[in-house]
Amino acid sequence: MRALRNSVGASLTKRFEVGAGLTAVISWCSCAAIAVKTTEANRLAFFHLLDLNMNFRPAVCSSRQQKMLHLFGNGTAALLQSSEKTAPQSRFFPICEQPMLLPGSFKNKVAFITGGGTGLGKGMTTTLSSLGAECVIASRSLDVLKQTAEEISKKTGNKVHAVQCNVRDPASVKAAVDQVVNDVGLPDVVINNAAGNFISPTERLSANAWKTITDIVLNGTALVTLDIGKRLIKAEKGAAFLAITTIYAESGSGFVVPSASAKAGVDALCKSLAAEWGRYGMRFNVIQPGPIKTKGAFSRLDPTGKFEETMTDRIPVGRLGTAGEIANLAAYLCSDYASWVSGAVIRMDGGEYVLMSGEFNEMRAVTKEQWDVMEDLIRKTKGS
Repeated sequence: MRALRNSVGASLTKRFEVGAGLTAVISWCSCAAIAVKTTEANRLAFFHLLDLNMNFRPAVCSSRQQKMLHLFGNGTAALLQSSEKTAPQSRFFPICEQPMLLPGSFKNKVAFITGGGTGLGKGMTTTLSSLGAECVIASRSLDVLKQTAEEISKKTGNKVHAVQCNVRDPASVKAAVDQVVNDVGLPDVVINNAAGNFISPTERLSANAWKTITDIVLNGTALVTLDIGKRLIKAEKGAAFLAITTIYAESGSGFVVPSASAKAGVDALCKSLAAEWGRYGMRFNVIQPGPIKTKGAFSRLDPTGKFEETMTDRIPVGRLGTAGEIANLAAYLCSDYASWVSGAVIRMDGGEYVLMSGEFNEMRAVTKEQWDVMEDLIRKTKGS
């Protein structure tokens, strides 16, 4: 018990990974042990209440502690059983995907979107095209691109072009941009969305695995940006650049270390060029999406489907985001309405980042009845 008593919430959480509600009260117990000098008997009772199978004898519990046992035992069980894909509060945050900008906001503008054939790229292309842009989508799979281009063009009535491009290869990037310039001219909007990712313990990564992800995400973004940027400077033409990264570009994350490192590099690239190339008429911004359910991402990052079941527990809004919601923000940032926005890195994650950042945020899982018991315990504890 002494080792447990002297541990902080983080170490306890690592040891007892059994659910949000349990983690919350464990964190409270560790703080109580340090901050309010809770008695040994109360500390023992708290650990017993959390159902940690510590062979604690109920006979030593007072009536008040028995009441706490009932409350926390039932509350924990209920919390552990709840794993819905949307939380009740999500009804207050409806999904609204129709374009929020005025029709024609991108009329006579050319948009170049990497990774535009599927997922977020497809969503952004659809929105920009519906607002009047002539879009060019690029990726390695030309068949997928052509199918997407035809689908979006039929839906919006505007031209969508498909250009094959491997962003890891400078020659392929140059050839793709040459084709864009020849067909529709230099782009007014450039969205670096091409990405690659997979989950793996870092010690299992090969040098090639690391290189594959960083070549797509960081080097690919740099190659596209440099090629188009230099042409824009020479032509004395401005443009809006947007990169799609992730919230863990800021926080870091285990098990996706190549992606986290590369995305952080993209954030830095965009902020740096916002400072340097503004004088040439170019703006650079970043969107850091939280969990968005797209077929490609989930097939690689959540092949069993189990992770999605608990993902909404850490999103205050109570649901995953959608490609259409990201597309609306992307359209705004690339439009003339945002001409004074440059160097911005915007999180769009339903509040996930701030919830995971706060040391005590897991306390949201504690019920009103449990708070009543804990408050009573604190008030009856002498000292400070």
